[in-house]
Amino acid sequence: MADEQKSLLYKLEPLIKRMPAVTKPEGHVHFKSKLLWTLVSLIAYFFMANVFIYGLSSGNVDVFAQFRAILAGQNGSLVHLGIGPIVTGSIIMQLFTGAKIIKLDLTKPEDKGIYQGTQKVLVILMIFVEAVPQVFGFLQPAPSLDAKVGGHSMAQALIIVQLAAGSYIVFLLDEVVSKWGMGSGISLFIAAGVSQTLFIGTFNWVPPCAGQAYSIVADCTTANGTVANIPPGTFPRTLYLLSAYDTSQLVHGGGFETIFMESTNALVAFLGTLAIFLIVVYAESSRVELPLAHGKVRGARGRYPIRLLYSSNIPVILMAALLANVNLISLLLYQGPLRDLPLFGYNWLVHNAPSFQGWVGTYLPGGGRTQAITGFAYYFQPFSNGVQDWLLPFLNPDRYGPRVFTYREPWQVVVRIACYGGAMIGGSIIFAKFWIETTNMGPDAVAKQIQSSGMQIPGFRRDPRIVEKILERYIPVVTVIGGAAVGALAFSADMIGTVGNASGTGVLLTVGILQRLYEQIAKEQVMEMHPILRGFFGE
Repeated sequence: MADEQKSLLYKLEPLIKRMPAVTKPEGHVHFKSKLLWTLVSLIAYFFMANVFIYGLSSGNVDVFAQFRAILAGQNGSLVHLGIGPIVTGSIIMQLFTGAKIIKLDLTKPEDKGIYQGTQKVLVILMIFVEAVPQVFGFLQPAPSLDAKVGGHSMAQALIIVQLAAGSYIVFLLDEVVSKWGMGSGISLFIAAGVSQTLFIGTFNWVPPCAGQAYSIVADCTTANGTVANIPPGTFPRTLYLLSAYDTSQLVHGGGFETIFMESTNALVAFLGTLAIFLIVVYAESSRVELPLAHGKVRGARGRYPIRLLYSSNIPVILMAALLANVNLISLLLYQGPLRDLPLFGYNWLVHNAPSFQGWVGTYLPGGGRTQAITGFAYYFQPFSNGVQDWLLPFLNPDRYGPRVFTYREPWQVVVRIACYGGAMIGGSIIFAKFWIETTNMGPDAVAKQIQSSGMQIPGFRRDPRIVEKILERYIPVVTVIGGAAVGALAFSADMIGTVGNASGTGVLLTVGILQRLYEQIAKEQVMEMHPILRGFFGE
């Protein structure tokens, strides 16, 4: 390629070469080594999730509270930002590539290397883009740290450094899993965090409300208003309430309603989680299989599977990360360092146009309030409490309406359902199409992969162009259907509710990730026993 034809991104090559990175293995990595590296990376991630940022104030606001299960982060820890910067960098690169702003041929190794290196630069940039506003707006250092390091600004800088270091280590761990382990580090961390949340939400028997006068009937009080030591886990909670209520209370006193709906870990949430699990397992197993035969070895046959969920769960991860950034920006404009920004900032609007106060997003006063009650951000945030956020207020307005309808009208709840559902489904379709084009999963790339492995479709001439035309009948259609399906599943699970408040997207991702990991382990074992198959699998 002539110098004048090279992308402008090649100017970043000197910087890319000097950045810390995980080198690719020079030869084949054995199955046991891959399994070991995967486990080591997972243990390292859990270790970082339990190492909290030094000098952080206890009253910080978790702006990603609704997206914790998806972003694989732990509030206040070294992985506070989770995979957010990594996924955001990937979104930007995919959008620029899909719009042809970035002119790189990803089938060429050198262009693909520049693409991946540029994405790494973007990840570092996004680490600071997400860390700096949070430190200046929501993650305040403790007064004791100010005195130790010589001022508030130095304390803020120290917290930013810790956030940046932790996030970059997560990025390197993702590279370790991708190059030396099995699957994707991002997916592995999401599945680990959601699995932990689901287990705790199902079996936790430790009462959270002993000695506290909460008013939430679902979690802390009995039907007559007295405080009860109700276990929060689904199974312990159900057994406790069944033993506490008599038949009259169950039938006429709202007992069944309390057991089935009035909690994050109620039985409806558990049944919804189980339903999503079964649907995703079925969808993952649905596929179209193209028959293949080896061009030189008589009798050697196989099949190339085109899954219904062809782009896997990646579109939902990207869409959820995008919505998380929308919520972050809205919070920054309402009560963060951007609140004085003309036209968009809340403080500027208070002084200049009172009728449009907080139109980007309005939040309740007080620390820890991260759910918008009105404004643009309200219509695109998940239903964190499942049916309690939309269904129960319509069925019983007197009992559940005040919490939901105090700050918005019923029609706004309906509009929110339409906007959030449309965003999840439409966004997943768009990201699915971008994903297959940027990861060599399109018809042309798959045709070349089949050709290079020595296989061909029986009855057709051994020509990648012919294979590509046949694949074009399936892959684009399946990509759209699969993207819409994962978006609809995530949206539906959010509407029903999930155990442990793991979110529908988190459950969907975890089931798909674990099934793909199981298949990856099986594939690695087959390749270990039959090395000739490595070429077909692209190894």
